[in-house]
Amino acid sequence: MENNTKKLVLMAMFIALSFVGSYIKIPSPVQSIALDSMPAYLGGLALGGMEGGIIAFMGHVLTSANTGFPLSLPVHLIIAIIMFISVFLYSFTYRKANIIAAGVVGILLNGIGAPLALTLLPQFGWAFFIGITPFLLLASSINVIISLLVFLSLKKSVLIKEKGFDKGVK
Repeated sequence: MENNTKKLVLMAMFIALSFVGSYIKIPSPVQSIALDSMPAYLGGLALGGMEGGIIAFMGHVLTSANTGFPLSLPVHLIIAIIMFISVFLYSFTYRKANIIAAGVVGILLNGIGAPLALTLLPQFGWAFFIGITPFLLLASSINVIISLLVFLSLKKSVLIKEKGFDKGVK
């Protein structure tokens, strides 16, 4: 029970950091890209894929709410699901392979996979994909690299060594 409470508190902290990160933006011609996903990527490494995915989902919902859901609520919910999947697979790759492979997976899934998936929706197309991908790749790279650097520095700390938080951590 105590371990679940600590995990929930850490998830809430990472979600709050995602909201703060939503105010740090990289301008792009389409829409500014928030640095809200770094806490989710870090949570995926430190807490696990499911927890990191939930942080990513909530972080994106808060970021898009912060800007008034510019692409509409249904589209932002789809993006939040894509973020959940990206962080979950990032964490999974770290646990099954290594931290470098996880970084590549995280950057490619969020930077290329997410806008590619959106081209399936009627209001998006290849022009959207070509326009947003370079900026999203940059934002994804920054978020993932920061999460990797912070995780490596925290790897030997109490956060990771606590009972239950070091399962599968290399």
